[in-house]
Amino acid sequence: MSNFDIKNESLAEGGRRRIDWAAREMPVLSQIKERFLKEKPLKGLRMSACLHVTAETANLMRTLQAGGADVVLVASNPLSTQDDVAASLVLHEEIPVHAIKGEDNATYYKHIEAALAHKPQITMDDGADLVSTIHKSHRELLPDILGGTEETTTGVIRLRAMAADKMLMFPVIAVNDAMTKHFFDNRYGTGQSTLDGIIRATNILIAGKVFVVVGYGWCGRGLAQKARGMGANVIVTEVDPLKALEAVMDGFTVMPILEASKIGDIFCTMTGDINVIDKNHFEVMKDGAIVANSGHFNCEINIPALEKMSVEKRLVRPFVDQYRLKDGRLIHILGEGRLINLASAEGHPASVMDMSFANQALSAEYMVKNYKTLEKQVYTVPTDIDTAIAALKLKSMGISCDVLTEEQVHYLNSWESGT
Repeated sequence: MSNFDIKNESLAEGGRRRIDWAAREMPVLSQIKERFLKEKPLKGLRMSACLHVTAETANLMRTLQAGGADVVLVASNPLSTQDDVAASLVLHEEIPVHAIKGEDNATYYKHIEAALAHKPQITMDDGADLVSTIHKSHRELLPDILGGTEETTTGVIRLRAMAADKMLMFPVIAVNDAMTKHFFDNRYGTGQSTLDGIIRATNILIAGKVFVVVGYGWCGRGLAQKARGMGANVIVTEVDPLKALEAVMDGFTVMPILEASKIGDIFCTMTGDINVIDKNHFEVMKDGAIVANSGHFNCEINIPALEKMSVEKRLVRPFVDQYRLKDGRLIHILGEGRLINLASAEGHPASVMDMSFANQALSAEYMVKNYKTLEKQVYTVPTDIDTAIAALKLKSMGISCDVLTEEQVHYLNSWESGT
């Protein structure tokens, strides 16, 4: 196979060990893979996936391939690729991969083009770059596309904006909105892996630090919880009064980000929006402040503004850029402002991605079966799929739960009974 672009083929054996290790913690996806091998629900379908190229993603690719899909994989973030995993997928699974950790912007979009050259019938996105590129410059592909899936909050926001403008030309399932995805992946996965990335990049002690979590969505909730668990004094900043109130009732200090900027030691953005840490925030930050992002795109931190304010920039540790301001203060940006949990760490634990990628696999199957009846809009994952994945996860953990009796079902669906 010659249609691939990876760093080094010699890394493949280490990648296979990493993939197999992750598979041990992905029992739900393993059960789906076994069924896919028998039923081949994706037989002959061309699929292009733009996802983080990790060991967990590799197990999703194995599952899709087992279902009969012809899959191509490219990176959804320039810093999230595990090069040994990419090599193993190419050499051991014969899945074309176009992804190199640290690739520049031109290479990133060259790889997007490679995914589209596959002429996909199903797209699988993490951030909607694949879908947006199709709509902007490859509209000739639209007639053959049945639908797609989207993994992230950021991507779902973009796709819903496209749908609202009547620009979305095929149905997409928002995997991100499944309870078994955002409840576990965003809260438990992002919470733990973001702290892991910050610690690996800096080797600092979290206990006693003022830790500012920017945004209290599912990801922000998880990070705030984990940072507090490690002894940090956690401040939450929000624009949504309901989420701000929730953070207060959860026991966190809530204040405007400009105020938090004056006292924070560590900042992490988790909003999916642009310039949530901006020039005016950098102007008041303490000397030595550490700034990271775990909200997908690096636009959450206005790095160009910081560069204009600085007289010097140097790499002081892997994934730590130190900016010296004109007044002598130092501000540290982690992982070029990209997803720190994937830039300097390994992303979510496999047991978390097990459910996220189970949603991806089953949503792709659902799309193939139902695309003819779906409108050109963004759909949530069907409840029966979400519930089935939760049940499979509980089963794999050796845990059972109760079932409603016929009497209880009747009571819940009737209105006659009262006090």
